[in-house]
Amino acid sequence: MSADNEILDVVIVGAGLSGIGAAVHLKQQCTGKTFRILEARQSMGGTWDLFRYPGIRSDSDMHTLGYRFKPWKAAKAIADGPAILDYIKETADEYQIKDSIRYDQRLMSADWSDEQACWTLATQSASGETQQTWRCRMLLMCAGYYSYEHGHAPTFPDQAAFKGPIVHPQHWPEDLDYQGKRVLIIGSGATAMTLAPSMADKAAHVTMLQRSPTYVVSRPDKDVIANTLRKVLPESWAYGITRWKNVLLSQWIYRRSRTQPEKLKAKILEMVRKELGPDYDVEKHFTPTYNPWDQRLCLVPNADLFKSIKAGKTEMVTDHIERFTEDGILLKSGRTLQADIIISATGLQMQVLGGAGFSLNGQPIDFADTWAYKGLMYSGVPNLVMTFGYINASWTLRADLTAEFFCRLINHMDALKVKSCRPMLREQDKAMQPRPFIDDFSAGYMQRMMHRFPRQGDREPWLNPQDYGKDRKLLSRAPLDDGVLVFG
Repeated sequence: MSADNEILDVVIVGAGLSGIGAAVHLKQQCTGKTFRILEARQSMGGTWDLFRYPGIRSDSDMHTLGYRFKPWKAAKAIADGPAILDYIKETADEYQIKDSIRYDQRLMSADWSDEQACWTLATQSASGETQQTWRCRMLLMCAGYYSYEHGHAPTFPDQAAFKGPIVHPQHWPEDLDYQGKRVLIIGSGATAMTLAPSMADKAAHVTMLQRSPTYVVSRPDKDVIANTLRKVLPESWAYGITRWKNVLLSQWIYRRSRTQPEKLKAKILEMVRKELGPDYDVEKHFTPTYNPWDQRLCLVPNADLFKSIKAGKTEMVTDHIERFTEDGILLKSGRTLQADIIISATGLQMQVLGGAGFSLNGQPIDFADTWAYKGLMYSGVPNLVMTFGYINASWTLRADLTAEFFCRLINHMDALKVKSCRPMLREQDKAMQPRPFIDDFSAGYMQRMMHRFPRQGDREPWLNPQDYGKDRKLLSRAPLDDGVLVFG
């Protein structure tokens, strides 16, 4: 079954935060281009529609996680999932994006034809009963970086022995009743940090079991400066100033983590001790073996996790799992943790470009054999741009820059009257030393899949700097005729 016979100017894959934002940029900067957004699920919103666990919220402030073109107006800067989903839907309404979305369209394969100068996309419905074909000149991938089908769920020894429910946060049961129950959360990432204080209000007790500690930072969920500025300045001015304030602050903190890691570490631990008191074992439960920002810092708004621990509602346990038992988990130390419900907050399963199969003139593409051009295109692969946000700042900061670059590229190709553009290694680039696509970041979910991603090199434009300041120059202002992009 064919969607239609026309060749669209653009297909955007994914109707989440990135995809809706990209569509707005496209309508504003590339007037008149025909486009569709293909969404695998039955609704827009991506992450913010998929995850339904208690307390789901952002771990970045909404002045940077929000779009550059649409101010975040709510008082809370650390927003809950439903509020973020409403923001995405409001954007789609305001900019008349909804009619361009086609739901239940999971991208299965994409083949570029040099002869036809277009991509042919094959999509499939969730039931597998319906297949459709789409063709487009330019393809923008906004499908995120993890599998929506399943999270990372390791199997533990004797897991089947446990008589209660074992739940992964990515597939939260709507009818899960934890009122008055003993809840055991495995993991200490952002999801676990969110779940623990939220569930502790209803549960009999919450235990958070971690193999090793994570850096945890508390901040208010309301930005006093932002809310004050909104009272005296136009909305767009107040938003722009707050956005830059938060960008510069996050960049300063990240740079300190690279240049003065011990000082930043001491400051973070000092703040944790202030929250939990002198008798709490911060060394054991909140002092990682790595430096700050070697993995992502965890944000807890209004110190909710620390307050829950001090109130005796939540307990941190740092140990290793020996095996599951009928009513809990036996630890390597010999201690048994009793539980009625176990939450396996063990992380995401990363995937490349939505997990679809890509080919070039019928020949499969292995993206691990390619080089990343500015962190968003692939050597030798034409008319394909990927949205991949920051691991050390808000995702949308880079998603906005990527969409702007994509629009610049389309307009430049129109000016040249060409139909294809692909990055190609120059002679001086062929001896580059390869580095991981995301470098200097030890998080397990990244390390498990980095070998499947393109490589970055040791010089521009084959870098993925993960630095908003550098990316603004690299993506927004650097000339497109750079001797690497080949137009034809």
